[in-house]
Amino acid sequence: MIRIAVDAMGGDVGPAVTLPASLAFLEGHPEAALLLVGQPELMAVHPLYSRLQAHARCQIVAASEVVTMDDSIEVALRRKKNSSMRVALNQVSEGVAQAAVSGGNTGALMAIARYVLKTLDGIDRPAIASQLPNAAGRATTVLDLGANVDCTEDHLLQFAVLGSALVASIDDNPAPSVGLLNIGEEAIKGGEMIKKAGKLLQAASNCGDINFFGNVEGNDIFKGTTDIVVCDGFVGNVALKTSEGLANMIGDFIKAEFSRNIFTKAAALLSYPVLSAFKKRFDHRRYNGAALLGLRGLVFKSHGSADAFAFERALNRAYDAARNNLLERVRERIAHAAPLLGAKRPATLIEMVPVLATLPADPHGSTTAH
Repeated sequence: MIRIAVDAMGGDVGPAVTLPASLAFLEGHPEAALLLVGQPELMAVHPLYSRLQAHARCQIVAASEVVTMDDSIEVALRRKKNSSMRVALNQVSEGVAQAAVSGGNTGALMAIARYVLKTLDGIDRPAIASQLPNAAGRATTVLDLGANVDCTEDHLLQFAVLGSALVASIDDNPAPSVGLLNIGEEAIKGGEMIKKAGKLLQAASNCGDINFFGNVEGNDIFKGTTDIVVCDGFVGNVALKTSEGLANMIGDFIKAEFSRNIFTKAAALLSYPVLSAFKKRFDHRRYNGAALLGLRGLVFKSHGSADAFAFERALNRAYDAARNNLLERVRERIAHAAPLLGAKRPATLIEMVPVLATLPADPHGSTTAH
């Protein structure tokens, strides 16, 4: 039985979204259980509360405070020690739950998660990873999506290792390809940090730690050129918001064309199946549920404005991660890449990139040299 702790008060509307999503999740996952964390007196107002309270696989865990979307990190971390967000994370820390899901304040969630769960050895900063739809009919995992604005080449390598573990675990892809987001595909392009990151990722690929494709550009995210794209949090967050805006724009366009006049209505009616399928593929709600990777526990972040459908998808992501032992796979990847992670790595490993590149490759495109 996989137990997931849910911050039932998080997000823009709290229980109005989290409770219906939780009930739908339980009905679709008979082998899962939920710990609904929040203020019982406020949750009880919702008509589904009594059903969840009586559900055999649902437990209500009381919390007296709520982290609002406007709370500063200091307030959330130091003053609201019994918030639904923190209590949910405590369930993971104490081993009661295998994962936690919250739609609350992103900065607060990251800060509390780092404080309660700590980071894994070899990881300096946790990263936010999520999927963006691509034209290949799949999804591209992108990280970081906003947790780390200023990154070093070491951080980007850590993101690549973490992202590889995530995709290998959830998408059953043992050697996902990794692209480094840059202004061009050529290795000579980009700032000094990106060039160093490229060499570091190539060294890791030659050692079998990741499957490095090379530099990719912004359009490659949506083309599906690689399974994973690593970048700093500023760029990643812009890409995420662009994807969400595109899906919303298409939906608004369809509605507008149906309401103009008889001619546009006729044209819109003919093209509706195509436009509708396109909108569905790029509907960001289907990809809701970003993983906070690099922690000693599984934490997933739902979009604050998510509806019940989107929040249920976040619960699904957390469940899949726990069921597929994501945390253990992350630890294994980090242990394998330990010689290259952090400031103590031997400089010779980077200097040997041209030599390592000549070694025979395995079927996934990475060498077996260590």
